[in-house]
Amino acid sequence: MSNDLNQEFVGDFVGDFVGDFAGDLVVGLDAGGTRTRAVLAAADDGRSLTEGAAGPGNALTVPVPRLTDHLVEAIGQAVPESARARVVAVSGGFAGATAASIEEPGHVNARTALTAALRRLGIPTARLRVCSDIEAAFASAPGAPADGLALVAGTGAVALRITDRRSTATVDGDGWLLGDDGSGFWIGRSAVRAALRMADGRGPTTVLARSVGQALGVPAEELPGDGDWSRAHREAYRMHVLPAVMAELPIRLARFAPLVVEAAGEKDTVAEGLLDHAADQLTDTVRALEPNPGERIVATGGLLGPEGPLTAPLTARLHALGLTLDWVPDGCRGAVALARLAYDGDSR
Repeated sequence: MSNDLNQEFVGDFVGDFVGDFAGDLVVGLDAGGTRTRAVLAAADDGRSLTEGAAGPGNALTVPVPRLTDHLVEAIGQAVPESARARVVAVSGGFAGATAASIEEPGHVNARTALTAALRRLGIPTARLRVCSDIEAAFASAPGAPADGLALVAGTGAVALRITDRRSTATVDGDGWLLGDDGSGFWIGRSAVRAALRMADGRGPTTVLARSVGQALGVPAEELPGDGDWSRAHREAYRMHVLPAVMAELPIRLARFAPLVVEAAGEKDTVAEGLLDHAADQLTDTVRALEPNPGERIVATGGLLGPEGPLTAPLTARLHALGLTLDWVPDGCRGAVALARLAYDGDSR
């Protein structure tokens, strides 16, 4: 079956499936730095019906015309044409935007693009809500909480205090150059630093030197092995690693974080120390929000999921503060919950 025919078949199937549901509909959007997801759900109980996906949705880095196209694609996949008149509310959680200020550039861009996308699709825009992807993720926790703390630990790292469904305080999230302490980027960069320090004699022995070198294509004869790692091979190693790293965007250092997790699993003391330090930094980030014992903290991001490498150490540290992590995979469920609240007349 050709791609066009396959898409037509899927579209007909989705249209028939949604058509069997006669009630009002809402749309929730999770628009992040790598992709945009749209979920069509029942307005009465939030039951998910269909989904769509498209390109990046960061409201500060993606130009408004392209952002509009991505929203059209994602929402168009999720909402068949026959059901668009029944959409009663739309809520979008966008990276680079916030619900705290409607005049903030990211919020303006997101609302402009979303309004244009809905108009292009013929979906009513009377009840429209824009917030950050983190505010949407916080609302994804059971009960769609309005107040508490949110922690994101993935490629970047940031913690927010959420009050009345809006961010009122931010700690870190300052990007790879100035912050994101304890993030995947921080861990990956630390792995390369540890490898280079072993190579030049300033740091302890670690298996990270070999795994990082292999990932960057260092010739086998220049990698550390079981025998003596000669000074000449160390120099050749450095001369290969440095240009390879500098040729990529800095944020790409996050791809080395899994090597640290693997090395820690092999009881490499350097790798174990890096993960411990990352957990300490995330704890400090949360502590800076002055949490109250028992206060809810909703976490998201790959480092803190069910299989996340920092879940156990961070959970133990936060337990000492009287806090427990409530993990959510993303902001889709929260965006749907916020759309339903908008439909019910809750403008918060």
